[in-house]
Amino acid sequence: MRLVKLIANLGYGSRKEIQMAIRNGWVTDKQGNRLKADSKTAFDDILFDDEPLDPAPGVVILMHKPEGYTCSIKDQGQLVYDLLPDRYRMRKPVLSTIGRLDKETSGALIFTDDGTFLHKVISPKSEVPKIYEVTLDRPLKGDEVELFASGGMMLESEVKPLKPAELEVLDDTHARLTLHEGRYHQVRRMFAAAGNHVTELSRSRIGSLGLEGLAEGQWKVLTEDDKALIFA
Repeated sequence: MRLVKLIANLGYGSRKEIQMAIRNGWVTDKQGNRLKADSKTAFDDILFDDEPLDPAPGVVILMHKPEGYTCSIKDQGQLVYDLLPDRYRMRKPVLSTIGRLDKETSGALIFTDDGTFLHKVISPKSEVPKIYEVTLDRPLKGDEVELFASGGMMLESEVKPLKPAELEVLDDTHARLTLHEGRYHQVRRMFAAAGNHVTELSRSRIGSLGLEGLAEGQWKVLTEDDKALIFA
C-alpha cells in the first residue's frame, strides 16, 4: 500500500493533507530520513511528526467503558469513541465495537477493524463466555440459579429459549452471571423475567480476558497472547 494511502487510512488526514505532510518533511523513518510518497518502509519504522504510527490495520483494542457512554460513532452525548484519539474515528477499515454495552453498563468492551476476528468472537460456534457483575434492586428469591441454567428460559417477545447461563450468588443483591450468547439487553431482561431489577451492571471478562490494570476510561492494544485469552 502506498505511504499516502496507508497514513490517510489511519485517520491522520485526507490523502491531500498527507501528501502535504510528506512534502513538509513530517513523515520520516526512525533514523530521521524524510520519506517520499513512493517510499517503501517497514510500518514499524515510520514516524509521523516524530511519533510512531498508530497500530496497523488488524488492531484489537480493549477498553474499560465507563457508565454514561454510548457504543456508537454517531449518537448524541458521550460516545465510547470520545475516549480514543479523534483520528481513530476516521480509520479505514472502520474501528467497530464487538457487541455493545448499553449506556448504563460499564466494563470490558472490544474494538477492532479486523472483520474475521470480529466474526470469530461473536460466532455462536465460539460460545465465548461473557461475565457480568450484577447489583440488584431486591434480594434474590433463590430459584434464579436453576432458572438461568435450565436452557428453557424465555424472554418476552422472543421465540427461542436462552442458552444455559451460570449464576454465582455473591450475596442477597449481588451476583456474577456468565452468558454464552449475546441478546439485546439480555442480563437486564433475564433478571426482569425473574421478578427483579438490575441497578448496576458491569462486564468484567470476555472469555478469560479481564480488565486488570485498566481504570474506567482507559484502553490498551491487545497482544496476540491477550487475544488468545478471549477464546481460552
